[in-house]
Amino acid sequence: MSANTQSVPPHLAQIIEDFEISEGREKLELLLEYSERMPPLNETQRALLGKFEDVPECMTPVSVFAETEGGRMQFFFDIPEESPTVRGFAAILAEGLAGISPQEVLAVPSDFYLQMGLDQVLSHQRLNGITAILAHIKRMAVMAMPPAE
Repeated sequence: MSANTQSVPPHLAQIIEDFEISEGREKLELLLEYSERMPPLNETQRALLGKFEDVPECMTPVSVFAETEGGRMQFFFDIPEESPTVRGFAAILAEGLAGISPQEVLAVPSDFYLQMGLDQVLSHQRLNGITAILAHIKRMAVMAMPPAE
């Protein structure tokens, strides 16, 4: 495990490592695999679409909903299938951050995608969108934190 993956949840650290060992085009293929793994919203989640928050800084239409239960967070995304790189990154976040506390979400480095080598295969514009999605999730984590006593 890389030294920098110590501050990310174990499941996200494993995903980062999978990208670290892949090269060039393999990184894009792996990102597309994650895109395909993103499950469609179920009926309950579709009913909550009005509560999904848009990520306006991202050029791709991205909406996210955070559910917190027992101090653990789960993220759900609504992203068009025509945007596989953004869907792939969102799927990585949904999977890698599932079931962690808001504090753990906040501890994730904002540029962890650099360890994955995504800066080598994605445009600067896509990387800005990725950064915006993570920043939005972190704002949601702040709102989900229990009030200080």
